[in-house]
Amino acid sequence: MEHLDQKEIQQLLKKHAPGIDEVIIDYVQGYLNDAAAAIVTTGERDADEDPIEDLVRPMLEDAGSSDTGVSTLCAKFSQMLTKVEQNSGTQKKAALAKLAAPVNMAAQMAQISKATKAAKGTTDLAHAKGRTVASQVDVKKLRKAEARIAAKLEKRGIKSRYEASKLINENPLDDDELLMKVNPVLDYTSTRDKVKDIKLDSFDISFSGKRILTNANLHMTYGRRYGLIGRNGIGKSTLLRNIAYRELSVPTYISILFVEQEMAGDDTTAIRSVLKADIFREQLLRDEAAINRELKSLEEPSPLDARGEVMSKHEIEARKNELGDQLNSIMSKLMDIESDKAEAKAGAILNGLGFNTEDFQRPTKSFSGGWRMRLSLARALFCRPDLLLLDEPTNMLDIPAVVWLEKYLRTWSSTLLVVSHDREFLDEVATDIIHQHSEKLDQYHGNFKSFWSTREERRKNQIREYESQMQYRAHLQEFIDRWRYNANRAAQAQMKIKILEKLPELEKPEDDKVVTFTFPNPEKISPPVLYMDGVTFGYTPEKKILENVNIDMQMDTRVAIVGPNGAGKTTMLKLLIGKLDPTSGIVHRHGRLRIAYFSQHHVDQLDVTMTAVGHLRNMFPGNTDEEYRRHLGAFGISGMTGLQEIKTLSGGQKSRVTFAGLAVQQPHFLVLDEPTNHLDMESIDALTNALKQFTGGVVIVSHDERFIDSVCNQIWVCADRKVTKFAGESIKDYKKMICPEVD
Repeated sequence: MEHLDQKEIQQLLKKHAPGIDEVIIDYVQGYLNDAAAAIVTTGERDADEDPIEDLVRPMLEDAGSSDTGVSTLCAKFSQMLTKVEQNSGTQKKAALAKLAAPVNMAAQMAQISKATKAAKGTTDLAHAKGRTVASQVDVKKLRKAEARIAAKLEKRGIKSRYEASKLINENPLDDDELLMKVNPVLDYTSTRDKVKDIKLDSFDISFSGKRILTNANLHMTYGRRYGLIGRNGIGKSTLLRNIAYRELSVPTYISILFVEQEMAGDDTTAIRSVLKADIFREQLLRDEAAINRELKSLEEPSPLDARGEVMSKHEIEARKNELGDQLNSIMSKLMDIESDKAEAKAGAILNGLGFNTEDFQRPTKSFSGGWRMRLSLARALFCRPDLLLLDEPTNMLDIPAVVWLEKYLRTWSSTLLVVSHDREFLDEVATDIIHQHSEKLDQYHGNFKSFWSTREERRKNQIREYESQMQYRAHLQEFIDRWRYNANRAAQAQMKIKILEKLPELEKPEDDKVVTFTFPNPEKISPPVLYMDGVTFGYTPEKKILENVNIDMQMDTRVAIVGPNGAGKTTMLKLLIGKLDPTSGIVHRHGRLRIAYFSQHHVDQLDVTMTAVGHLRNMFPGNTDEEYRRHLGAFGISGMTGLQEIKTLSGGQKSRVTFAGLAVQQPHFLVLDEPTNHLDMESIDALTNALKQFTGGVVIVSHDERFIDSVCNQIWVCADRKVTKFAGESIKDYKKMICPEVD
C-alpha cells in the first residue's frame, strides 16, 4: 500500500500554517493517509467526496491559519493524492492481469496480519505535544465527517489505520486528569520574564445548546484581581471552566488553577496534600532523589551501566560529572523557589483557613466536604499559579477565614479571576469587575462600589445615546420619505440615505430584571412559641458540642447565629426544628408552630432528575401544576425554567426552587442555614426584602455581613459549646472583635 511522505506533510503544515498545534498536524497526517489508502484500494478518487475540501480545509481554517496558507496547503495535498491516484492506476492494471491466476489465500492473510501489526505504530494524539485542543475544531462537523468516511471505508472493506480522531473521544477524562493534561508540569522559574497578560477576542461559548457568550472579549492584565459577577444561570462557571480547560486560547506557558469543588479524600495528610499541589517542586524533589540514588550506586564496587555491563573508571567519573551538573541545576531551582520554606508556607495557609496544627497530619478523607473545599483553596493559594480561578470561595468559610482570605488575596501577585456575590468581599479584593450579561462581558476598573456607580452612569449614557440616535434616524427617515421622489430634493434625499446607512447600529440597553421573593405571612400564635431550656447535646457522651443552652424566640425574632466553623451552629438549628433530640434539657415548640428549614446542603435533598414543578408536586401534593408554577414564579423560576430538570439549573436557581418549597409550607418560622451561598446579588436583595416583609420569626446562620445587617436585629455567638447574645450593635462590631487587626 502506498504511503504519503509524513515528514513532507509536517514540513508543509509548519511552513504554511505557523503556530498550528501538533495535535492537528498529527490528525491531518492520519486523515490523508486514510484518503490515500482508499485511493490505492479503488484505483481512483471518489467522485462524491473531496477529502481536502470536506475536512482538511475547514479544520485548518478553524485552527486560525491564513487564507493564503490554507489554499497553498490544500493545493499541495491535492497534488499528493493525485500522484497516489496515478501510481495506483498503474498498479491496478497489473492487478487485473493477475485475476486469472490462482489465489494463495494463506499468503495474503499473513501479509494482511503483518500490515495490521505494523499499522499499530501510527500516530497517537494522546501523546502529542502541546495543549489539549478542543476548541480549534468543530467537533460536531468532525464527528459527522469521520462517520461518513468510516462508512465508505467499511463498504470498501478497509479498516482505517487511524481509527477515529482523539479530538472526539467518547470517554473524556475526569476533571483532575483533564486539568493535568492541559496544565502540564511547568518550570515557572523560566517563565518569569514572559508577558502573562491574557487577551481573548471575539470568542463564543455555548453549553447544552444554550449560547452563553457571543463575540465576547476578555482582557486580563497580569497582577490584577478581577471579580466576575452576573445573574444565576448566566454562565459564569462555564466561562471559568472554558478558561481552565484551555478551550479558549490562553498561552500554554501561563499556568492555570481552577478551584471549583472539594478535593477527593484519601490517606494523604492535609499538609502533604497542600505540598503535593506544587507539581513542579514535587518533580524537582523526585529528580533530586533519583540522582542521589544513582550517585550512591556509582560508589558501589563494579557498578553497571544501562546495558548491564560493568562501567570503567572513566565512564564512572563522566557519569558522576553529568549527574553533578544535573543536581546543581535542580538545587539551584529549588533554592530559587524557596523549597525549604514550603512546609512553613503551607502551614500558614492552612492556619489562616481555620485548620489547627493537629489537623495537619490528619488524612484528607477524615475531613467533611466543607473542610476539603478549604483544602482545595489552600492547595491553590500554595501553588500561586499565573492565573487563579475561584468560584464562590467564601461559601464554605466562616467570618475569620473570610477576613484572612481577603487579606491574603490583596497581596496576590499573579492574576486572579473570582466569581462571587459577596459585595463586601469584592470591595476588599477586586481591582476590576467583569459584568457578564446579555451574552457579553463588560469590564470596569475599581471594586464593586466603583462598578455600581459607574455602571449606572454608563447605562444612562447608553440610553441617552440610543434615544438620541433613534430621534436622528427618525428625522433622516422623515426627510427621505418626504423628498425621495421630488426631483429638486432627490440629491439631498440620496445623501440622507447614505448617512442613514453609515450610522452604527446601537442596541437599546436592556432593562434590569426585577427579582422578587415572597413568603406568605402566617397567622399569629400566642407565646411561648419556641425556646430551649438547659439544652446539652453531643453525638457521643464524651464529646459535647453544646452545653446548657438557654434561648427564647417569639414571632418577631430576627436573629443571626455566628461563630467559627465546627462550633455547632448547624447542630443548634437541627435541635430547634426537631431533627435532633437534646442529650439533656428541653426544646419547646408551640403545638401549631410550622417551621421551614433551609439546609446548607439543600441541593443534596433535591431529586435532580425531576423538574422544579415535579419536585413541588412530589413534596407537597394536592395542588395543580398552575399553582406550583405560580409558587415558583414568586421566586424567579418562571416560564420554561420550571419545566427543566433540576440538574440543568444553576446553583442559585436550585436555591430558588428550595425557597419556593419553603413558601408552600406557609411557615411561622424560617430557619435558614447559609441561604445566600449560591444566590446572585439581585436574588440576595430579593431575599432580604422578602424577609423584612415576613411577619414570622427568622433565624439565620450566615457570614454575609450586608445580609445580616439588613435582616437581623440580634446576633448570637455560638462558640466554646455556648450560645450567648452579642453585646455589640452590628456584625461589623463582631468582626472587629474577632479580627482586631481589621480596620
